[in-house]
Amino acid sequence: MAAMTPLLSALAGDAEIETLLCDEAQIATVLAVERALAEACADTGWITAADAEAVGKAIEGFVPDKEELAAGMARDGVVVPALVKQLRTTIPEPHRMALHKGATSQDILDTALMLQLARVMDVLEARLTALLSRLDALAEAEGGRKLMAHTRMQQALETTWGAKIASWSEPLQRQLRALEAMRRSLLVVQLGGPVGDRGSFDGHGDAIAAGLARRLDLGLAAPWHATRDPIIAFGNRLALVSGVTGKIGADVTLLAQNEVGAVRLEGGGGSSAMAHKSNPVRAEVLVALARFNAGLAGTLNQAMVHEYERSGAAWTLEWLTLPQMAVTAGASLRLSLELVEQMRLG
Repeated sequence: MAAMTPLLSALAGDAEIETLLCDEAQIATVLAVERALAEACADTGWITAADAEAVGKAIEGFVPDKEELAAGMARDGVVVPALVKQLRTTIPEPHRMALHKGATSQDILDTALMLQLARVMDVLEARLTALLSRLDALAEAEGGRKLMAHTRMQQALETTWGAKIASWSEPLQRQLRALEAMRRSLLVVQLGGPVGDRGSFDGHGDAIAAGLARRLDLGLAAPWHATRDPIIAFGNRLALVSGVTGKIGADVTLLAQNEVGAVRLEGGGGSSAMAHKSNPVRAEVLVALARFNAGLAGTLNQAMVHEYERSGAAWTLEWLTLPQMAVTAGASLRLSLELVEQMRLG
């Protein structure tokens, strides 16, 4: 993921999501997958318990050479070969080949990604729940207040704040339910071996995959190296979350106009030239993030197209877009929570 500058991240980023998806987090989950893979292989008898123990001990004390990992990424297009090479040097010789046995880089990275996305989903679901709770409280306190509705940017008929808040809450509820339902189809292990048929596991592939899923608390699935529809569906869901909150931002931006005066924002943004202004910064950024994630969703959908059993191009495109979409959705919810706290109904 192309990192935002610190200043831009303060406005439109999300430190918590960024931490869950950073290089260090990815390496930690990759190592967790390699350890679980060795243990699952030992469960089937394909390697020995001593092999798995040696791999586990090496992983516990492993500190990677980050410069070598970066060089390996540039050379191989994926970090796993360099990481496995480094880690093997720390394992006693009789046990070295038990590490990463039968697996391909994609097995490890995709499964590690599922561990990371599970934590991202925890954050998103918690924020959606908190945002809905705050909107419910606002509706209970202020829902009966009158509000002029607008259609096609013109005054229409009088409505209530309760109706306006409901128009924000209902799609948020749908996104929360959809995220919760998506866990079963999305958060699954990847284990296919070099060409995605588990042929490299000498007949133990299905049993090893089941053991890997059990040890990592992920679902079991057939290899999905080149079938990325669950990943794309998750990205589209992230875009929908940003879109729903972008609608809230657009409404608040308009309602806070001086000519309308239906909302006042405490602690609005200042101007370097006009001291009287209180700019609806958070609301504006929500609109920008909605449009940004909508564009990224279109790009991510192109990562559906894999050539044959694996595409380096499609896989790289996924890496460039999906983490940024998760950060953007996280920022959308973070800013929405802050915006509702700012709102004072006029």
